[in-house]
Amino acid sequence: MRIGVDAGGTFTDFVVLHDDGRMETFKLRSHPREPAQVILAGLERAARAAEVVHGSTVATNALLERKGPRTAFVTTAGFEDLLEIGRQNRAELYNLTPAPRQLLADRDLCFGVRERAYHDGTVAVRPSIAGLEKKLRRARVKSVAICFLHSYRNAANERAVAAALGRDDWYLCTSHEISPEFREYERGSTTFINAYVGPLMETYLKQLSRVRRYRIAIMQSNGGFLSASQAAKHAVRTVLSGPAGGVVGALETARHSGYRRVLGFDMGGTSTDVSLSDGAPRESTESMVAGFPIRVPMLDIHTVGAGGGSIARVDAGGLLRVGPESAGADPGPACYGVGTVATVTDAHVVLGRIGAAQLLGGAMSIDVERAGAAVDRVARKMKLDRIAAAVGILRVANANMERAIRVVSVERGYDPRDFALVAFGGSGGLHACDMARELGIETVIVPEYAGALSALGMLMADAVRDYAAGVLGRDDLEKQFAVLERRARRESPGAEIERSADLRYRGQSYELNVPWPGAEPAFHREHARIYGYATPDREIEVVTIRVRARQRVAKPKLTREAFRKGRVDTRRVWVGGWRSIPALLRAQVASRRVAGPVLILDYGSTTLVPAGWWYRNDGSGNLIISA
Repeated sequence: MRIGVDAGGTFTDFVVLHDDGRMETFKLRSHPREPAQVILAGLERAARAAEVVHGSTVATNALLERKGPRTAFVTTAGFEDLLEIGRQNRAELYNLTPAPRQLLADRDLCFGVRERAYHDGTVAVRPSIAGLEKKLRRARVKSVAICFLHSYRNAANERAVAAALGRDDWYLCTSHEISPEFREYERGSTTFINAYVGPLMETYLKQLSRVRRYRIAIMQSNGGFLSASQAAKHAVRTVLSGPAGGVVGALETARHSGYRRVLGFDMGGTSTDVSLSDGAPRESTESMVAGFPIRVPMLDIHTVGAGGGSIARVDAGGLLRVGPESAGADPGPACYGVGTVATVTDAHVVLGRIGAAQLLGGAMSIDVERAGAAVDRVARKMKLDRIAAAVGILRVANANMERAIRVVSVERGYDPRDFALVAFGGSGGLHACDMARELGIETVIVPEYAGALSALGMLMADAVRDYAAGVLGRDDLEKQFAVLERRARRESPGAEIERSADLRYRGQSYELNVPWPGAEPAFHREHARIYGYATPDREIEVVTIRVRARQRVAKPKLTREAFRKGRVDTRRVWVGGWRSIPALLRAQVASRRVAGPVLILDYGSTTLVPAGWWYRNDGSGNLIISA
């Protein structure tokens, strides 16, 4: 038996794949302070023993909330200010007095070591660490990150210092193991973040591993999973763990319906994650998370603070704002019975789109009056009626999410009209058609397990390990590829090996990753697609080579639930005016095209098909909605 687990901000989702191919799903309310207890409770409910692929938010939350342990940064003497200086890029171009950047590394926890390796890997000065251990102990650090200049080319000095410090009990990591790539700031930031979130991930995984009958694997940000022991050492690779499962799930479910070019639209309780897949998920080798660069392969996911629990408020200028603050799991939206502030979910309740006994198949009740009172407080501040305020909340949330989709499509050189929109998460189906209309998208897909698609995507993911080497200025690329491949085959026996490389025109300060061999023609094509031009007669540099070891797993088979006739309920819903429309269960949706409007109800999600759109249920269980 295999189980996919996605720990979200409001609910933790479980998808159970039985030995006979049957799937079932359920949700539990998340507990931000004790996430492991919720997961263990869900596993006990699901099975006595199983293989588990888990999307963890431990690293993400530690980074976003600045709740990592005291972490030291050990670097080449004279470069102690590396993380503070950064790249001097200006986030606000026309702001003459920008606020200082928030730093993870305290300046008094940055220590220099006298050592030096040249750009070609020649070791000029061996490390001198006299007194370093005493300084670290006096600083009471729990974790240590080591990043020396040019250690991506020769890691001897980092290894020596790590060996000397490794006899102690702190969490320790080195840049040549975490991100052995060109550019010391990005490499240092990535290594420091790994050291910052690693101890929390290690403790969390020990909690889960106490129950030995569950074999735990962790979803990576690159769309594959790795073992719990590897995740504890490379925690930075799990920063987008949960959303990555959604990207995989969106593409794999869309493929069952014949679509390979998709935009993923995952609207959960706390945030919305959007992604683009053009036959394969789009990746980036350098991402910004919480304002910090992370240089490891990650799926290109853009996140905005617009989810079902996003809080609506009126600012000092009288404008309506929605998010990024969220009601989360505790207290949750007002309609959950505890919270008092209006959220996106409360606006849907006011407009009749979420019923009193609808959530989780009726297992969770909705307080309609409480939701109305919360929206009324916003309405009074704006001098509007309840309905106008609720509609306004949804329009503002839609605008935030539409901008996010343009970031991963238009800003990457893609036209969103060429893609199908795969909507999932608890709230995705309620907003999908509005989003598609604004973007000119003609097809919306809502998978059968939309409310738990990220957890399902984890069961569709392969085991993946990534390896990289900085090779700028080297001419022995095949030899360096062979070194990486030997390590990959040793650590992942029987895996498929994929090669790629980061290329640039000489003089550029950015690279594009393309497959290897055949990298140069592919680079020219990709450069022309993204930047609008290519210069094939210009010299090309290879900056980094990459090897990926992929061990494929059997994918769950998707089939639609048997069509079920029965009494069709109606519900009074605001769709530009109050109107009684059908409210169908997913199994009641026919395979022939039917015109909206209609509400389609699932265990963990709801889909609104407005007037002017057609819908049907295809053979894989996907709702196909077309304009």
